[in-house]
Amino acid sequence: MLLRVRVTLPDRPGTLGQVARTLGVSGADIVQVVVLERLGGRAVDDFTVVWPGAARVERLLAGLAAIPGVRVDGVWRAIGAPTTTGQDAELLAQVAANPADGLATLVDAVPGLLAAEWAVAAVVPVDWASRVGGGGATVGHASWRTPVPPLLPEVTPLRARSMTMPDGGHFAVAPFGRAGLVLVVSRDYSETLAPAAFHSTEVDRLAQLVRASAVILGDRLDLVGPPAVSANP
Repeated sequence: MLLRVRVTLPDRPGTLGQVARTLGVSGADIVQVVVLERLGGRAVDDFTVVWPGAARVERLLAGLAAIPGVRVDGVWRAIGAPTTTGQDAELLAQVAANPADGLATLVDAVPGLLAAEWAVAAVVPVDWASRVGGGGATVGHASWRTPVPPLLPEVTPLRARSMTMPDGGHFAVAPFGRAGLVLVVSRDYSETLAPAAFHSTEVDRLAQLVRASAVILGDRLDLVGPPAVSANP
């Protein structure tokens, strides 16, 4: 299976090589490395690795923890292939090519781009600011891994940000800027794997995709609402 491993490490020569060697010795086959941040002598890197399904992740964590100055921020299952240059532009081209299904295309694709489990386009009532406790968002479209019903975070006020829930799950949200519509992306906590929170660069990427899609889709977003419920005969 594919795993995403996020580590914070000293930004000095040799440390990245130590992490890579440790991953290899533990049984992980590295397929991609993405540098998320370099600041104050520290770096935050995402490794996408092929991991033997029968192997215990604890072995991997112990090996990384033994490297001086290295901290494991999260290990979680990656959905789909590693991200490559140009995927965001390709997704926006698909949205533009078929705007009638543009929102669904965006929602279905975002989890793979951000190594998340599921995503929904949530609709916030126009009077959310006057409601006690906030929004009460409903689901306009959900990706195929979304639980039913999804447990959504409080998405108001509408601004791009990341959130961590008491149960260890993580969300990233980004508003479309119209119709009370916001894209919500989730990484769920499990007993065996604990994902990392969405990094600021990931939130920025999500916000850029949402803003560009809003420009492409325009007035079509005003028609988004909760799915219709069919009446029993």
